Amino acid sequence: MIPQLFVEKIDLGDGRSITIETGRLAKQADGSVVVRMGDTMILATAVSARTSNPGVDFLPLTVDYREKFAAAGRFPGGFFKREARPSDSEVLTMRLVDRVLRPLFPDDYHAETQVMIQLMSHDEEVMPDALAGLAASAALAVSDIPFYNLISEVRVARIDGKLVINPSREELEKSDIDMMIGASMDSVAMVEGEMKEISEAEMIEAIKFAHEAIKVQIQAQYRLQEAFGKKEIRTYEGEKENEEIYKKVKAAAYDKIYAIAKVGSAKHERGAAFAEVKEEVKALFTEEELAADGDLVSKYFYKTNKEAVRNVVLELGVRLDGRKTTDIRPIWCETDYLPRVHGSSLFTRGETQALATVTLGTSREANQIDSPSEQGEEKFYLHYNFPPFSTGEAKPLRGTSRREVGHGNLAQRALKNMIPADCPYTIRVVSEVLESNGSSSMATVCAGTMALMDAGVQMVKPVSGIAMGLITDGEKFAVLSDILGDEDHLGDMDFKVTGTADGITACQMDIKIDGLRYDIMEQALAQARDGRLHILGKLTETIAAPRADVKAHAPKIITRTIPGNFIGALIGPGGKVIQELQKATGTTIVINEVDEQGVIEILGTDPAGIEAVLAKIASITFKPVLGEAYEVKVIKMLDFGAVVEYTAAPGNEVLLHVSELAWERTENVADVVKMGDVFQVKYLGVDPKTKKEKVSKKALVPRPPREEKKE
Repeated sequence: MIPQLFVEKIDLGDGRSITIETGRLAKQADGSVVVRMGDTMILATAVSARTSNPGVDFLPLTVDYREKFAAAGRFPGGFFKREARPSDSEVLTMRLVDRVLRPLFPDDYHAETQVMIQLMSHDEEVMPDALAGLAASAALAVSDIPFYNLISEVRVARIDGKLVINPSREELEKSDIDMMIGASMDSVAMVEGEMKEISEAEMIEAIKFAHEAIKVQIQAQYRLQEAFGKKEIRTYEGEKENEEIYKKVKAAAYDKIYAIAKVGSAKHERGAAFAEVKEEVKALFTEEELAADGDLVSKYFYKTNKEAVRNVVLELGVRLDGRKTTDIRPIWCETDYLPRVHGSSLFTRGETQALATVTLGTSREANQIDSPSEQGEEKFYLHYNFPPFSTGEAKPLRGTSRREVGHGNLAQRALKNMIPADCPYTIRVVSEVLESNGSSSMATVCAGTMALMDAGVQMVKPVSGIAMGLITDGEKFAVLSDILGDEDHLGDMDFKVTGTADGITACQMDIKIDGLRYDIMEQALAQARDGRLHILGKLTETIAAPRADVKAHAPKIITRTIPGNFIGALIGPGGKVIQELQKATGTTIVINEVDEQGVIEILGTDPAGIEAVLAKIASITFKPVLGEAYEVKVIKMLDFGAVVEYTAAPGNEVLLHVSELAWERTENVADVVKMGDVFQVKYLGVDPKTKKEKVSKKALVPRPPREEKKE
């Protein structure tokens, strides 16, 4: 028997709709829903443990998003034909959902919680990542898990000046905005996306437009929750509290922390000073008290530290390192640091440092994208590495983290629209974060810009980036430019903005509080623009424009297009011709067939080698014109003629028949031409009898007059 179903419909206002269904699938989960738009169907489930693990003082939340290949009627690639580790696009979707959900659970809820989202049916007209946040929130809405503030996420695009919610991939290609916005009914919690140099006002307009659509989706969740029967929120054991210990810790630590925070100091100096205060506080308790409540002492010290540092900013306008709220840390830059890479740069801002490298290649090095919801390739991509030593720590190395994927993607989106459309190279940028104390992703954008220009990539415009922070007590607030790691950790907002001198190219915003006002967001964007332009000035002082050409040791790339019917001749039997040509010239040759044309990429560092390849291509594709004269060279003597080679197209041979050598009868070919002779011939086209090309030497000289017969 089919169980009772509960369905709510969301009208997008343009003939499209989204449905949320519960009651059919995964009923043993604490909450489960199926979200459908077109033929795209997503299953989301939420499960949370009934008890917390002892000693856990955080929310162990896992958000997992997977796309099943069967959803698109496809087989997984690889040998085992099974979905394995998540792709970068799946990881990015997990992060989009996690960043909105995590702050909205109760602060004292520490039970193991899993939100699992999977694409079960894929419609090419619907991008599934825009539905993942809605599905996750709806699954929590029909559960008894403590999650009081429902959310949703939408993608907003602008096509021909009109804002659109959840466009198709085809529509998105025509858009100058691609932003994902996550929000509750009251406030925006997350923004991430890329833009083609839009203004701050245009960005705010897009966010507000998306927020209105999100409100409609949240209302639908509340209707579903009511129809399904809102479950009573489970009781749970919250954090233990002790007001007496808190007062004791605060009384001992607050003034000392306040004094340290207002002086302004470097990261390690400040950390050592705070640690000393903590030891003094712990000394106020006996060993027995610390054994029983040491976790509370640490918790209350952190709480006191946070309050004191924030109050220094709000009351004095002074930050931990002594800067004012709008100050940018000292910056120094260098290009061409690594002698043998194709392009490199160092960007150092305060205690954050990124070393970026650029590698140039052919289309063969393009990053292949093969997922159920997207297939294609990237000719520009950026990888970001964040080793533990960058923060002075020793940690286990467990492969590329979700954070590294997310930060690299943000920097890639910031730069990609400034790569010229006609750039022939595949470009890989790698950012090695060598020091980190605040916004290494924005340091990556700055280092990446300089490394690209150092490599001779003709960027449309240079790009810089800045991370903004916020501290507010509900009434007073301070927007912080170029935030430190501690300010990110202790603050209420992390807002990263990248752009050129003319507009925003990418952004990422995470809000940790409810009710962020739009006027604060507007101030943050305006302040970010000032900071961004200041940093851009430092970059262009170091390298004002892209180098005119790639470096001597970097490969040059030349492209040629040939008719499709010549591709086989250039490749040769079993690839023999092209392999021998690459070996002889020291080049890499890539051939792609596009619209029945052969697009040839020649990559090499030796100009002579590239010229030799071009000559070979010219030879293979050489087509003489009927009636035109061409210079040839005799390369072989035969009894019935001579084999000649077009000097303009070496290797392109044709038979000069004995009958076409001279107007007089020729008994011996050697009487007229010899090996190595160079002369002109006329191209006569294809002989209708032999079906072979025909040339003539005699056709270029006047025919002698016929002798009259004697009577």
